[in-house]
Amino acid sequence: MKKELLVYSIVAPEDGSAGVTDPPCADHPEKGHRHVRAPAHLPRSVDVAVLGVAIAWGSSYLAAKTVVVPDAVFAFLVIRFALAAGGLAIVSAAGLRRITVAELMSGVLFGVMLSVVFTLETLGLTMTSASNAGLIISLSMIMTPVFARSAAATRLPAAFYGSAVVAVAGVGLLTQTTGWTAPGLGDLLILLAAAARAAHITAIARLSRHRPLNPARVTLVQLCTGLVVFVALSHHTGRGLGPVAAHMSTAAWLLTVYLALVCTVVAFVVQAWAVRRTSPARVSLLLGTEPLWAAGIGVLFAGDSLTAVGVGGAVLVLVGTHWAEPSTPAGR
Repeated sequence: MKKELLVYSIVAPEDGSAGVTDPPCADHPEKGHRHVRAPAHLPRSVDVAVLGVAIAWGSSYLAAKTVVVPDAVFAFLVIRFALAAGGLAIVSAAGLRRITVAELMSGVLFGVMLSVVFTLETLGLTMTSASNAGLIISLSMIMTPVFARSAAATRLPAAFYGSAVVAVAGVGLLTQTTGWTAPGLGDLLILLAAAARAAHITAIARLSRHRPLNPARVTLVQLCTGLVVFVALSHHTGRGLGPVAAHMSTAAWLLTVYLALVCTVVAFVVQAWAVRRTSPARVSLLLGTEPLWAAGIGVLFAGDSLTAVGVGGAVLVLVGTHWAEPSTPAGR
C-alpha cells in the first residue's frame, strides 16, 4: 500500500494548476492547512524523510515477493490490509467520529479499485523479479495523465508522447533480459496493475476535486473495503487465512508488519507532514525515485539478473517516466 493510498497529499488537478489537498487541521479536519513556511533547517530533514519513504516503497516489492506465494496471495493481503487498517485507525482515531457519508461512499469505491490493483500486483510479483515489478509499475506515471486527459477530453503536450514511447520501449527490454521471448505472465500482470493504479489515482483525483474529503478517513475506508474483498476471496481461492498464518515464519511476519505499518501508515504520516513543509513538486520528485530503489534492492539483495539489455530497459523506463512528469499535470 503505497502511493495508491497517499495520492490525496499530492494531487494535481486536470486543468494543470498546482493542486494540493493539504492534510487536515487538528481542530478542523475537513479543512486543509495553508502551506507554512518552514524554518531554514527543515528542508533537508524533510527531504531525508520523504526519500526514506521512497526507499521503503522500493524495498516493498522484494519484501512482498519474499513472503507471498501464488496460492497464498489473498490470505497474505488479508493480513497486510488488517495490520495497515489497524495502524491507521489508531493514528486517525480522533477524527473518525466525524466521518461523512461522502467519505464512506468514496472510500468504498476507491477500496474496490485498490483491491484490483493489489491483486494484480501481488500475483504478478510471485511470477517476476522484484526489480522488474518496481520498474514496470512505474508506468502508472505515464498512464495516469492519459486516463485523466481522456476523462477531461483534453490534449496532452507533444513531449509526453515521446516520453511514453521511451518508457514502453524500456519495459519491452526488461521483459527480454533472458532472451528474446514473449513477455512473462508476471510482467503482464504488473503492467495491468500499473493501468489499474492509474485508473485508481485518476478516480481519486476527479471525485475528490470538489469534495471536502478527509484523506485519513477515506484511506481507512479503502483499507477496510479491501480487507473485506480479500477475506471473501481467501475463502474460495488458494489456501485459507488460518493455514497461511500458521505457517508464516517469524521473518515473514516481520516483513508483513513492515509492509503494512512502515510502507503504509508511517509513509502516510510522513507524506502528510512533508507537503506542509516543502513543495508538492519536490515531494513528488523524491518519491519518484521509488523504481530506482526497487531495481537496486532487487539486484543487490535478491540476485536479480543484471544484463546489458535489462540495464538499458531500466534506464529507458526511468528516463521516460521522469521526462513525462514535468510535461503533464498528473501527480503521484
